Amino acid sequence: MPSDPAKRQSATLTDGPDRAGARAMLKGTGFTDEDLARPIIGVGTTWIETMPCNLNQRDLAVHVKRGVRDAGGTPMEFNTIAVSDGVSMGTSGMRASLVSREVIADSIELVARGHLFDGLVCLVACDKTNPGAAMAVGRLDIPAIVSYTGSIAPGLYRQREVSVADVYEGIGAYAAGKITAEDLHELESVACPGAGACGGQFTANTMSTILDFLGLSPFGTNGIPAMHRDKDEAAYEAGRLAVRLVRDGVTPRSIVTKQSFENAIASVAATGGSTNAVLHLVAMARDFGIDVTIDDFERISARTPIVADMKPWGRWHANDMYRAGGVALVARELKKAGLLHEEARTVDGRTLGEIADGAAETEGQTVVVPIESPLKPRGGVAILYGNLAPAGCAVKLAGHERTVHRGPARVFDSEEETFAAVKAGAIQPGDVVVIRYEGPHGGPGMREMLHVTAAIVGEGLSESVALITDGRFSGATHGFMVGHIAPEASKGGPLAAVREGDTIVVDVERHRLDVELADDEIAARLADWVEPEPRYRRGALATYATLVASASEGAVTVSAYESA
Repeated sequence: MPSDPAKRQSATLTDGPDRAGARAMLKGTGFTDEDLARPIIGVGTTWIETMPCNLNQRDLAVHVKRGVRDAGGTPMEFNTIAVSDGVSMGTSGMRASLVSREVIADSIELVARGHLFDGLVCLVACDKTNPGAAMAVGRLDIPAIVSYTGSIAPGLYRQREVSVADVYEGIGAYAAGKITAEDLHELESVACPGAGACGGQFTANTMSTILDFLGLSPFGTNGIPAMHRDKDEAAYEAGRLAVRLVRDGVTPRSIVTKQSFENAIASVAATGGSTNAVLHLVAMARDFGIDVTIDDFERISARTPIVADMKPWGRWHANDMYRAGGVALVARELKKAGLLHEEARTVDGRTLGEIADGAAETEGQTVVVPIESPLKPRGGVAILYGNLAPAGCAVKLAGHERTVHRGPARVFDSEEETFAAVKAGAIQPGDVVVIRYEGPHGGPGMREMLHVTAAIVGEGLSESVALITDGRFSGATHGFMVGHIAPEASKGGPLAAVREGDTIVVDVERHRLDVELADDEIAARLADWVEPEPRYRRGALATYATLVASASEGAVTVSAYESA
C-alpha cells in the first residue's frame, strides 16, 4: 500500500520489495501494513523502578501512543536509562549520575537514527533525563517533543509539607542531636508519597521550566503534577501534536534559537533555579549548534530579578506553582520588564509573548510576585572568576543574603571525608569547606554535594560557613555554596594547591573566588603536585573521564574529531 508522504525518514526503512526483511521483523512485533505506511513516531521513556521520579511514564506512554495513532501516525515505544540523584547521593553511585546524561542523549540518538523515526516524543523527569533528551533532539533535528512527566506531591510531616530535601537536612539534624532516630524515620517514610520528580525548584523542575521556555514542550503541560487527573490528557495531546509537527516539518532547530536559550536562562534566574542549569544549558546549546557560555548566565542573571518564591530557599513547591497559574506567570513578569524575547516560538505554535499575555493567575496566589517588587533584585546564579577559578565557577545566591565570605580553608579530597568531618562537628563557623577531586574528570562524574550541604544546614552552620568545590550541587542545596570550579583539581587547577588554613575569599560583588596566595606560591605548589591515580581504569566511568570537557564547557564528552 502507498506510504504517507510524511514518512520522510522511515520510508527508507519500510518501503519497497528490498525492505521485506525489515517489514517481516516489524510484523513480528505486531505492526501491520497499514501501521508501516504511516509516519513512525518514537516514544521514548526513561521509566525505571529505582526512584519515584519516572514511575508514571509507562502509563503516560500509553496515552502518548493513543494520541499518535489517532492523529494518523504509528508509535514505537523504546526506553533508556536514568540514575537517581536522590537515591545515590552521598555514595560512589552518584558518580554515574552526570555520566548518565551523555548515555541518555546517545541512546535516544542511536535508537532514532537506527530506526529512522520520523518524529519523537521523549518522556523525562529525573534530572539528567531532561537535558539528555534535549541534547538528543538537538542532534537529530527531527520533529520532536520533550515532555516532563510531572512533579511529586509534597509529603506531610506533622502538619508540615516536606520533600526529600528535608530528609537530607534531617540527617544533619540527627547527627547534631536535634532530632531522634525515630523522628528521622517518620520523616523519611512520608517525604515521597508517590510518583513524580522532586517537588521544589530543584534541578528536575528547573529543567522542566527550561524546556517550556526553550520551546521544546507544549507550554504549561510540564507543570501538571505527576498524579494529576489532567496528565493523561496532556500526554495524549503530545502524541497528536508530534504527528502534526512531522506533517508540517517543524524541527527543534527551526524553533530553538539563541534567543530561546536566553529565555531559558532568564527563567532559571527568575525562579532561583538550580546551578545545574548552567552545566546543562551549555551542553544542550552545543548540540543545537548555538554558542552559549557561562558568561551568558552572569549577564542575564544580573539583570533578572527573582519573582518565584520556590523551595529549597522559598516557601512553595512546584505543585503550588501549577495551582497559582504555572510558569506562564513568570513569563508574564519577565515580559513586563522587557526581559523576554517575546517572538521566540514553542512546539505548540505559540510565541512566548502570546503565552505571557494569556497567563491565567489564581486569585490570591503568592508563589509569583510582581517584578516591580521582586524577592531579590538579581537572579539566583552568579558566575565568579579568580585565582582559584581561572575558567569560572557558579555560586547559588537564592536563599541567603551573604555576598562576601573570608575564612580559613578546611580541605578535603572527597565528599565522604567532608561528610564525616561535618558529622563529627569538626567544621566551625567562619570556615570555608573545600571539596576537591570531585569534578567531571577527577570524580569522575562531578557528584552533587547535597549529602554534605544538607548536613551543614542540619548542623545549623549554613549561615556561617561557605563551601567551594569542583563538584556540583543538588538543586535542593541552599546556603553560600560555590561549585563547578574550573579548571578542576585533578587537571592541575589551582584548587589542587590549596592547603589547610589558607585564607579563601568569596566575593560575589567583585565576581571573585580567590585564595590569598601570591601567584608564584600557587605555581610553586602546583609544580610539586602529583596527579592522583584514577579511580576507574576501565568501563563507562573511565571512558567518561578520558573524554569529558570542563564544567565551564558543560562537562560534555568531546570526540577527537571535535577537539582537533
